[in-house]
Order: sequence, then structure tokens, then C-alpha cells
Amino acid sequence: MLKTHTCGELRASDAGKAVTLSGWVNRRRDHGGLIFLDLRDRFGITQVTVSDDPEIDLPNAANPSNGSSNSSSSRNGAEALEVASQVRSEFVVKVSGAVQKRPQGFENPELETGEIEVIASELEILSEARTPPFVISGGQGNEVDEAVRLKYRYLDLRRPKLAENLRLRHEIVRFIRNYFYDREFLEVETPILLKSTPEGARDFVVPSRIHPGRFYALPQSPQQMKQLLMIAGCERYFQIARCFRDEDLRADRQPEFTQLDLEMSFVEAGDIMALIEEMMIQLSAKISDKPVQQIPFPVMTYDEAMDKYGIDRPDIRFGLQLFEVTDLVRNSRFGVFKNAVAAGGIVKGVLFPQGAELSRREIDGLIEYVKPYGAKGLAWIGLTGEAAADGTFAAESLRSPIIKFLSEEEIAGIVAASEAAKGDLILLVADEEGVTNPALANLRLEIGARNNLISSDLLAYCWVVDFPLLEYDREEDRWGAIHHPFTSARDEDWSILEERPGDVKAKAYDIVLNGWEIGGGSIRIHRSEQQMRMFQRLGLSEREVDEQFGHMLEAFQYGAPPHGGIAMGIERVVALFADAQSIREVMAFPKTATGTDLLLEAPSLVEEDQLAELHIAVREAAVREEKEGAE
Repeated sequence: MLKTHTCGELRASDAGKAVTLSGWVNRRRDHGGLIFLDLRDRFGITQVTVSDDPEIDLPNAANPSNGSSNSSSSRNGAEALEVASQVRSEFVVKVSGAVQKRPQGFENPELETGEIEVIASELEILSEARTPPFVISGGQGNEVDEAVRLKYRYLDLRRPKLAENLRLRHEIVRFIRNYFYDREFLEVETPILLKSTPEGARDFVVPSRIHPGRFYALPQSPQQMKQLLMIAGCERYFQIARCFRDEDLRADRQPEFTQLDLEMSFVEAGDIMALIEEMMIQLSAKISDKPVQQIPFPVMTYDEAMDKYGIDRPDIRFGLQLFEVTDLVRNSRFGVFKNAVAAGGIVKGVLFPQGAELSRREIDGLIEYVKPYGAKGLAWIGLTGEAAADGTFAAESLRSPIIKFLSEEEIAGIVAASEAAKGDLILLVADEEGVTNPALANLRLEIGARNNLISSDLLAYCWVVDFPLLEYDREEDRWGAIHHPFTSARDEDWSILEERPGDVKAKAYDIVLNGWEIGGGSIRIHRSEQQMRMFQRLGLSEREVDEQFGHMLEAFQYGAPPHGGIAMGIERVVALFADAQSIREVMAFPKTATGTDLLLEAPSLVEEDQLAELHIAVREAAVREEKEGAE
């Protein structure tokens, strides 16, 4: 037997037991004639004491030797000490001995096993280890370049934080499965090899060897399959589903990821939202000691979220809501404001509490901060004094390069809209809505962080509903689905789908946690005539509809129940509970930001014979460029 116990389970009540432990040497301390080994497995750490002191009572081994003459094993204290002298960090060893309480005053309260030690009578090296490229014990990993960590991911996962993240992910997924089992959902696996259809992101495609020139697509989500399951009468489906999207990456995106996928028949949006809200409340209580900020979760419309926060996934742990002064400055003498409004833009702002005395260099830093989001700059007004009785401000009460271009009415209106007080700094952006909102949304978060307004000890959930159904793509000169083409319009908006598509609202809902969208869903279209209208509004021809979605339209004609669902990103949920800055920290083997696997060196070139079997030819220039890049 290689182990009788884990390295995390022995306690004072186990004193006197003969045990065998196996694991990695976390640390070795040599005191000459006395060596301490901190032995680690995924369950914890146990101190092992190895000594040749004849006064120490060495027990019989819990796992007697089979007579092997392996020089890296021992059967008494002196021999064990000799072996221990050869041991280094990350060696894999087996230790047999007896549990004993540590001497009084030598307990380690930082370890769950800190009251005991194992007195070794037998020590065997199961596997030697090279010096790792970075320190395994201690540290959080931030001190090591991420590329090195990903190349040696199997070592990185030995770190306590990463190991804990994997355990946390397991606990969350187990909770989710049990939650839906208890509510009579069926867990159904759907195919990985599907048909490529336009649903938003770019598909990963897989060539078919037995069907030359034809390709499968990896699922961006099981969307169509779960709707077909509703037509099949499944009624309550869920799956912990693997999904694939060939898109540009960032902290909360990977080319392959996992989502909780579910669908229900005979439901409305409120039914699904209530189900998920209950799940997240229970999960939060089980997994985290952080309180949920508000129950029931706040619900806001998409328009309200964009108006107050500039983003459809608002972080509501703090205030500093955006404010708009477009109408107030429409005819302003300040050209930046007037011209932006005349061009169809808006003027909005955010408050920097007690920022009136920021240095010009610090304010310039804020201006530079918003430029990557498209903003050309920031207009700013610092309130260094109080307003007069009539609501106006004397020149010495304001600090700003633009007040000479603003009327007293405009200044008073901007201050009132911002709810600024003495000492505050008002920051304004004037541009098209698609620039102003994201610039201010991100500036709001930056201000919140700088002023320590964002609590890391809260779970702030909210729902965002009534999204636009469609958005206009100027480059392609066509309307596209914001979520996917199977999302239903609100009942009252179907009548304006063709004439006023931009005004149509969807039966869609997103759940947001601390500023991260962790899930999104909708009530689906279940009538073939409405689905056909949607495809036509998206600019698909009858031939394109038949080739890409004919199976769905045909299925609808055999009796489709009203249905809806939601998908939630497992990695995002785990990352938030783990206080991780990236979902890569909660995935066992993630890709880099460029979609490469540094451990396996993927994607990689394949042999020409394999390509020939797949009836694929690769341009020589592309191969040459790839080889040169690899070198």
C-alpha cells in the first residue's frame, strides 16, 4: 500500500497510529541528525520527522517492506536519515511511521495537521525531481511570468492557490448538478460535431475525411440542440457543456470554455430568472463567506443600465452613476459640446469625489485613460467653493479651463445633474453614444478603484432585461441579432420588426455579478412564421435559411412548446468566487491570450499525409510564415 492516509487528515486523535503517507516534498529542513520533511498532497501538508536518535521510539512500518533492496528506501531511523539526506523539494516519497503529538510549544497553527508529526521508520524515494523553473511552495504565482507558468502548467497546478481553484470549480459544478437533479432536470449531452451556422462568433471547423470538402463545426453553444430537445418533449434540460468560439481573447474569454446550459418548456422569463436567482443565492451561501448585497436581485432594463452605468453589465457595488447634460448644452458656446450634439452625439459625465484639487498631471492622466476607449478627451470642472444663494458660482469657486465658454445656467445645471459638492471634480465626455458610454463606464470603475469605493467583500448581483433585439452593422449594412437569431421579440414589438427594427426589444435577460456578465438567456421563438420573419429581417435569403436553418423551421411545424433558457459561464463564476483576475486562473490547461497552448505547443503543423487524407492543401507561404514564427 502506497498510502493509508492523506497528508491533510491526521490529527492529535490519531497519535500512536502506524501510517503510510505518499506525496511531494514541499520543504526539507536539515538540522544534522534530524531532518524535517513537509510532505504535501492535494489534501494538505504533514510534517515528517526523520532521526537517527536511538532514544526516539521508531515504530514498525505500516506497510512492511517486500524485501526490495532498493537503495532509495530504508527500514530504520539511521537508514531513513540517509535517504532523507538525498531528498530535495518536489521529490515524490513514501513514508511509513507512527503519528505522534508534537512537543508542547512546537505546534503549527497554520496547518490543519499542525498538532502532530509522523516519526519515520521507513522512507522511500518514489521519484526524483529536477529543480523546478519556479518555486512551488509559497507565493501566489504573480511573481512568475505567465508564459513560464503555462508552459509548466502541471507544476503551476501544484501551487496551493491553483489547486484550491480546481477544487472550488469541482464544488461549484457538483452543487449545480445536484441543484438541477433535485428539480427534475435531465442532463443530456449534445453533439460536439455540428453544422456551421451564423450565430455570432466565428466557428471552429473540422474537416471530414470521409466526406471530402465538407466540414463539421464545433458548437459555440448547444443552442439549436437544446431547442430541439424541447420540441422532443424533454421539458427540463441542462448540461455542463463544452463550447468553442474562434474569437479574439481577453481576460474572461478562451477559445474553449464551459457553460451551464439549460432550457425549459412552458415558461416565461420570470420563471427562469427566479430559478437561477435561487441557485446563485444558495451557491453563494455554500461557497463564499461574502454577503449578497441585495435579495431579491435588482432588475434594470438595458436602457437604464446604459443610461446610469454606460455598460450592460454594471458593477453596482458602488454609486457614482453617470449623468447626462446633452439637452442642457445643446446650444452651448463651448464648441466641443455643441458640435458633438449637433452630430447626433451625447454629453455625459461622472463625478470624481474630492477630486477638485487633483494636479493637472493627475487630470491629464485621466484624460489619457479614456482615450483607448475612443474618447478624444475630457472636459472637467472642479468645485473649489460653494454655490451662491441663487445657485450660481463665482469664478473663484470653480477650477476649469472651460467655464469661460459656459453660461451660469449651464454651469449650475451641470453641477446639479452631477450632484457635486465642494471638493468634487466633474468629468465630461462629448461624443457619439458608442464612444461616450464605454469611456465613462471604464472611467467610473477607475475612479471607484482609486477611491476604494469597490468592496471586495460583497457579491452584487443584478439582472439586466429588455435588450434590443437587433443592432445595425454599418460595415455590412445590415441588421444583426444581439444575442442569437432564435431570441424572441417582446409580444408587443413583433408588429414593428420590419419598419422599426432598432426599436424592438427582446425577451432577453443577463445576470451580472460584480460587473461581470456571468450568464445570459432569452425566451425563444417557437413559431416557424415568426422565426422566418426574423431570418428575413437579418437579410438571409430563402435559400440561405433553408440551407442553414431548414431543420429548425421544419421542427417547429411539428408542435413546438413555448420555451426559453439561459447559459452561464462556469469559468467566470468560479473566477469571481476565487477572486481571480482571469478565467485562466480557474482552468486546468488554458490557452494564452493568442490562443496558443504553451505546454503542448498547439496549434501545430501536421504532416502532409494527414492533410492529404482530409483533402486539404495548405498554401506554402502560410507554412513558411508559421515555421519562421515558430523559430
